[in-house]
Amino acid sequence: MKIGITGCAGRMGKMLLHRVLTNKECELSGGSERRESGFIGRDIGEVIGIRPLGISVTSYPFELFEASDAVLDFTAPQATIEHAKIAAETGKILIVGTTGLSTEQKELLKKCAQKTVIVAAPNMSIGINLLFSLVRQAASILDPSYDIEILEMHHRNKADAPSGTALGLGNAAAQGRETSLKDTACYERHGNTGVRPVGEIGFAALRGGDVIGDHSVIFAGSGERLELTHKASSREIFADGAIKAALWAKNKPTGLYSMQDVLGLK
Repeated sequence: MKIGITGCAGRMGKMLLHRVLTNKECELSGGSERRESGFIGRDIGEVIGIRPLGISVTSYPFELFEASDAVLDFTAPQATIEHAKIAAETGKILIVGTTGLSTEQKELLKKCAQKTVIVAAPNMSIGINLLFSLVRQAASILDPSYDIEILEMHHRNKADAPSGTALGLGNAAAQGRETSLKDTACYERHGNTGVRPVGEIGFAALRGGDVIGDHSVIFAGSGERLELTHKASSREIFADGAIKAALWAKNKPTGLYSMQDVLGLK
């Protein structure tokens, strides 16, 4: 499968390049960057510190999609929507690992998926997606007397909070309780907050250092506490999950899918 990478000179973009190049089922078709990037025109091999590959970083994502069977996108919300429109126009597979998309942007993504195959997930890790399933199951078994709190920590440069993964875990918990995160979420506490409401799903976001991503879901009952935790020690897990999603998406009907679909967890 010919796979292209948007935002290829970023931290995650470089990891995606490395993992595509080492996967025998894939061929790197190219990489794109913002027009103002200093990497435009440079050989992708040079960008990631290996031998020249004869493929230059482009500022034209349409060219990247035309040359690819699938494109992996871990950029920024607005850029991802523009890439989704190109995917719809070209009929190419798009794998989205971007977080921080607004409700309106998610609807636009769904609209684009009417014309092509898009797999979007707040986290491409196989372990995290298993955690989504376990949280949903635990929330369905433990009654509302078990308070749910979600704790996440990421590196100092992460721009959105709570993380997309934390929100995904919150949605999984809400689904298990047959309610909606919109109606139960508490994103901050300060001052005299009063007694914790029954059924509330609380979030806490920590930022610091170079933490790749730690997530814990706590079910706190009377006399006992269940904690489900995932800790990422390498970005390789996100890249490998995205590649797995791209290979899975080949020949699938048009539509918007998730990693739960890819892993058969739905």
